[in-house]
Amino acid sequence: MKKKVEFRFAELFCGPGGLSLGASMAEVKKGNAVYKVVPVWANDIDEDTCQTYALNIHHGNQKRVFCGPVEKVDFKKIPKFDALAFGFPCNDFSLVGKQKGFNGKYGPLYTYGVKAINEHNPLWFFAENVGGLQSANGGEAFKKILTDLQAAGKGYNLYPHLYKFEEYGVPQQRHRVVIIGIRKDQGLEFRIPAPTTKNKPVTAKMALEKPPIPKEVSNNEHTKQATHVIERLLHIPAGENAWYEGLPKHLRLNVKGAKMSQIYKRLDPNKPSYTITGSGGGGTHVYHWIEPRALTNRERARIQSFPDNFIFKGPKESVRKQIGMAVPPLGAKIIVEAVLKTFAGIPYPSVDSKFSIEEIKNDIF
Repeated sequence: MKKKVEFRFAELFCGPGGLSLGASMAEVKKGNAVYKVVPVWANDIDEDTCQTYALNIHHGNQKRVFCGPVEKVDFKKIPKFDALAFGFPCNDFSLVGKQKGFNGKYGPLYTYGVKAINEHNPLWFFAENVGGLQSANGGEAFKKILTDLQAAGKGYNLYPHLYKFEEYGVPQQRHRVVIIGIRKDQGLEFRIPAPTTKNKPVTAKMALEKPPIPKEVSNNEHTKQATHVIERLLHIPAGENAWYEGLPKHLRLNVKGAKMSQIYKRLDPNKPSYTITGSGGGGTHVYHWIEPRALTNRERARIQSFPDNFIFKGPKESVRKQIGMAVPPLGAKIIVEAVLKTFAGIPYPSVDSKFSIEEIKNDIF
């Protein structure tokens, strides 16, 4: 008879459920024991996002998702959990933008992850943020976050790393800091899982064409492109953007100062996609390498490694935001599998982290 070792999994700032989906997909077997994650509760502030999460992660059970500001969560009353995930909002740490760090609206929200840990003392946690977290507030934000997480609850050993998700099977150049924390009294040491596709990444063409996207799939509406946008895209080769030198003068953008590389950038079919974002105006929607158009939300979801049967709720722009803000399920699955193997005592291929806690605290990156 198989023995189930299940980690009850809670999530703050859950988004549409990419992280929880990946965690749920992870499963490790050792002897007659099966190690897995079971989502029990989540929180987000956006109504469409909450509906998406409830539908896909909890089979429509809205009671499992508290939809509202994290400030209103009573951590004493939520379901008990053994593992916590919190991809705390990254707006103030992103390199694209003003990078306000702790001085912004979203920077201090990580403290609610600390509060949840203090109350429930999970065996492990998964904290995620953008790569810009390393340098926000001159590096002080990262050090403060790590210090607080180390000291939370009964105390945790931390394993931060800058994951390049294109090296883990995700068809997208998406770089994120993930901090795995394991409670000190468990006596376990986590290792960073080794890349699986570093030398042979999954390309945009492979992601969107193998297999082809079914015609009747959800969230696949096309954006109506303006005539001048279509004309501009027809003059931009695959892999190039609005600053392509061969673009006719009447189609060039009149922009002074910094020029974002993603503006009207067409995918290179032989490389992973550039980063899918959740917001932005004209020229930021990610563009097909052959057809003169923006990707559909379903295509963006494929780039993020969501399966075609994952249904996003809400209008088209809301869905775009949800997809862009999500953690790629495939990336989450690989990291959580490594956590499960750590608890199961199963060795796995690993690499050294980009940095250690001691180096960060001594300003040596």
